[in-house]
Amino acid sequence: MSSNSRRNFLQKSALLMGGTAAASALNNQVFAFFKNKIMPSNQVNIGAIGINGMGWSDLTAALKIPGVNVIALCDVDKNVLDKRMADLAKMNIDTSKIKLYNDYRQLLDQKDIDAVIIGTPDHWHALQMIHACEAGKDVYIEKPVGNSIIECRTMVAAQQRYGKIVQAGQWQRSQQHFGDAIKFVHSGQLGNIRTVKTWCYLDWKQPLDVKPNAPVPAGVDYTKWLGPAMQRPFNPNRFHFTFRWFWDYAGGLMTDWGVHLLDYALLGMQVDTPKSIVTVGGKFAKPDSADETPDTLMALYEFDNFNIIWDHAVGIGNGDYNRTHGIAFIGNNGTLVLNRDGWEVIEEKKNAHKVVVPFTKQVDNGLNKHLDNFISVVKSKKAEDLHCPIQAGAAIASLSQMGNIAYRSQQKLFWNTATNQFTDNAINKKYLMANYHNGYKLPNV
Repeated sequence: MSSNSRRNFLQKSALLMGGTAAASALNNQVFAFFKNKIMPSNQVNIGAIGINGMGWSDLTAALKIPGVNVIALCDVDKNVLDKRMADLAKMNIDTSKIKLYNDYRQLLDQKDIDAVIIGTPDHWHALQMIHACEAGKDVYIEKPVGNSIIECRTMVAAQQRYGKIVQAGQWQRSQQHFGDAIKFVHSGQLGNIRTVKTWCYLDWKQPLDVKPNAPVPAGVDYTKWLGPAMQRPFNPNRFHFTFRWFWDYAGGLMTDWGVHLLDYALLGMQVDTPKSIVTVGGKFAKPDSADETPDTLMALYEFDNFNIIWDHAVGIGNGDYNRTHGIAFIGNNGTLVLNRDGWEVIEEKKNAHKVVVPFTKQVDNGLNKHLDNFISVVKSKKAEDLHCPIQAGAAIASLSQMGNIAYRSQQKLFWNTATNQFTDNAINKKYLMANYHNGYKLPNV
């Protein structure tokens, strides 16, 4: 190798060692060089379960990390498997070494898998995470971690019983500007915070048109896709991506975006469960849409000395503070407004102790950093270093479920922290646990 060629190579190599963001810009030859130089004991073999949407985004973020290898893929849709194998081949990954499955239990039986990424629909998360821990795998689980409060509780118990590393996919917890904003909230400079507003206005998502039932697409194992959900004829609205607007599989915008934004409301106020929850809303944008979950919803969570508000709207984008989404900590001295673009503090003009911080932009890729954090902890086994352990994921998923339960029951609900359930036993019996069908049962852990 000539001195110039070697110099260029070393410059690229230095960039690679400098961080994930720089590494993503380098060519695959440099990645291959470092993968070959990493000791087998310091490599992490990944299996991915559910790779159509966020599961694929999670996997590609993980593959930017030197020493991470994908050795197994699982999806109940063969069309998705074929597409992802082609995508991996374009990334110069040797796909001949990747085993394919349409049954996740078979993937979990593969002994050389160290960790799994779970990106399936919400109604599958609990079973797959619990079974993965039982099989001795570390787990990166997409949010919301569970589709019911009892599922969330059982997932925490499984992690504790089997002692595995489990990271919830709330990647905002790995972004610098989110952390900086919360430090400012905790500094006390905002004064007494009386209200925290969280909101998500999705103008790119419109209510679903009603579609007729249809034959199951070729290559799809629909029985495995349903799993513990109720048996229904195949309908395209209830399948890839749009499954999240149906109660059988998910919790609508409240559990889709709510877990991200309400998470930071809890972090900022350093609380976990509310005293009471009341929710109003409905299908106001298009009452005859196919969606089951509400397109318009407002939830009020009562805590001691302050309230948290969740507000969402599908089909419109003019949210609070001219932002489509965000968290606003409203204090006596000023209001801190935070979202994925950045954060700022707006002064309270009538207050003598004015505080203002100009807009501070987002500077990093939260998803890449979140996967990097997961892989580093898989190697170190220092679970305390996780940015979003399953306990945190379960807490915010449960809070979002509380909002949905208040909406579905059309009641103001009160939470009993001593018994860890609602004060109304009829509500507990009907809503605390998702209904399992087709012979599936949530394991006793």
